[in-house]
Amino acid sequence: MQFVEREFIPVLLGGDINVYSVARAFYEQYQVKTTCFGKYQTGPAFRSLMIDYHPDPKIDTPEVFLTTVNAFAREHADKKIVLMGCGDGYVALIAQAHDAGELAENIIAPYAPFELMDQAQRKEVFYELCEKHGVPYPHTLTFTRDMLSAEGEPIAALDAIDFPYPMILKPSDGIMYWEHPFATQKKAYEIADRAELEQVIRDIYASGYTDDLIIQDRVPGNDEYMRVLTSYSDRTGKVRMMCLGHVLLEEHEPHAVGNHAAIITEVNDELCQSVRALLEDLRFTGFSNFDVKYDERDGSFKFFDFNTRQGRSNYYVTGSGFNVAKYVVEEYVYNRPFEHEIEFAREEHLWCVVPHAVIYRYVKDEALRDKVHELIRTGRWVNPIFMKGDFTVNRWLRMVHTHLQHFKLYKKYYH
Repeated sequence: MQFVEREFIPVLLGGDINVYSVARAFYEQYQVKTTCFGKYQTGPAFRSLMIDYHPDPKIDTPEVFLTTVNAFAREHADKKIVLMGCGDGYVALIAQAHDAGELAENIIAPYAPFELMDQAQRKEVFYELCEKHGVPYPHTLTFTRDMLSAEGEPIAALDAIDFPYPMILKPSDGIMYWEHPFATQKKAYEIADRAELEQVIRDIYASGYTDDLIIQDRVPGNDEYMRVLTSYSDRTGKVRMMCLGHVLLEEHEPHAVGNHAAIITEVNDELCQSVRALLEDLRFTGFSNFDVKYDERDGSFKFFDFNTRQGRSNYYVTGSGFNVAKYVVEEYVYNRPFEHEIEFAREEHLWCVVPHAVIYRYVKDEALRDKVHELIRTGRWVNPIFMKGDFTVNRWLRMVHTHLQHFKLYKKYYH
């Protein structure tokens, strides 16, 4: 691989597909090598030729994070350090340190103030914003810890639920939730009845989690009803790019439920414009990512989450022609004006991290399968993990093994 010396160095926190996808975007746009600080010697970023990867199991703690990134910035005092997190916890660390003035002067942190980000990604606050801007979301009950009853007694607050089983249960604060692991922990739960709902609530709070839980109407439909929307807002709060994706498949193993596995870019201006108004009212800054599901009961798109960063599947945006690294670098490093008032992704493009055979086997809609076939046939697709030129034997074997594991995982978990 050929690299070019630039006046900036990308520094990413994490080691997963999110990190690799952003690093790939930096390389494809600017031919720069990215430095990554992750926890473990594994994942797509580890042993990549375009990434200088440094593992440290404590990189997600404030002390180690600050010491590490500031030391790196001082070692490269002649460069601008573009610092980005590729997980909620990492983004929180960066935003908090930036607000407190704890980052080295040559570090660029392209984020909104932490207080704004923290409030926006709390699900009950997000739903208040949805109400204000007419953005649909599922019927919801916010459950607080003080609603718990004594062990063995029914939880009376659950009597207020006015939607049927099965329903969805998930934490309001995802960062705190994953800081308190327990045996039956899932990213989100599909709850079959009242007994299961009460038990899961007690299990979550017994783990040490103290924030709210979101109990929600389950919007019917399989993975193919899902959408994902990614936006970029400049530092004045003006939305400059929006890319909507039609999700074909998600992952289904417990700790990965809801992670995207296959996406085709889609156009829906009405949906995008409603979210644009919400973001600009907030004067939000940087990347935002929304999970959405089409509800055939009323023909609306229901919004679930507001993620204050680029999503794990962010390369679906870059692959569609809107390089995620370019937006940050052009604004924060080069201070160049935006060429367009706002850009919307229009061209169909397939992003996938599973074998094509898995898509053909598990996507139910024949028209969608035909569309996948046509995009693959005409070369309008990408698996971000396998980049031409980025080859080391160890990494290649690990990535192929992970790729092929999807046959086994979908057979076991997809119902």
